[in-house]
Amino acid sequence: MSDELVRMVNINKLFGKVQALTDVNLTIRRNEIVGLLGDNGAGKSTLIKILSGALQPTSGEIYIQDQKAEIRNTTDAIKYGIETIYQDSALVTQLSIARNIFLGREPIKEPKFLNRMDQAMMNEAAGELLKRVGISKNIPPTTPINSLSGGERQAVAIARAMHFDSELIILDEPTNNLGVEETQAVLRFVRNARDKGHSCIFIAHNIYHVFQVVDRIVVLRRGKKVADDINPKETTIEQVEHIITGMAMA
Repeated sequence: MSDELVRMVNINKLFGKVQALTDVNLTIRRNEIVGLLGDNGAGKSTLIKILSGALQPTSGEIYIQDQKAEIRNTTDAIKYGIETIYQDSALVTQLSIARNIFLGREPIKEPKFLNRMDQAMMNEAAGELLKRVGISKNIPPTTPINSLSGGERQAVAIARAMHFDSELIILDEPTNNLGVEETQAVLRFVRNARDKGHSCIFIAHNIYHVFQVVDRIVVLRRGKKVADDINPKETTIEQVEHIITGMAMA
């Protein structure tokens, strides 16, 4: 079996006359955390939205496990095993932890025709998932999201992705507006996701956070990929910053 999980080939995206992406190629391997870096307007979010089904490319192809994929919407992406965790976690704050983890995919009790949610099963699974993602506090799965800290909310979002066996977890600025302790918790969750057999794309403006967790760094600038296969163990933060800004050629 090939170790290639996702391959995006010659991705172009036009918004009217604005070329947001130009012939971008991106490969994600199994059990790999890739840091996607670039200044504002570099094309990071556009590329990720195409992979997660929120946007359609003007041209280009996407392959999942060596098979051409048709990702027309976010539901298609989820079916291909791609989950996206945004800065705000995309959680329903009034609902419980368990309901948020299973939102839209709630298990149904027997007999199915009564269409009753299996709340006990959701609570039990949610409790186990919280332990797996590293939450040591005894937080009941019935706890509403609006009573959790920022880091705990990110943990719930990651737990949801892990429960549904997502092959690829995309984290878009997951450490923004978090305190030091919560940020470290999120970074631990990312490493834990890889240890559990998932691949990740990690997007963050804070390059120090990226260097703490990723295996490889990819840099976009003005809609083009300008660097690939940057090894954070063999490269300095300053060197990567120069590539991002265009002060040094990749």
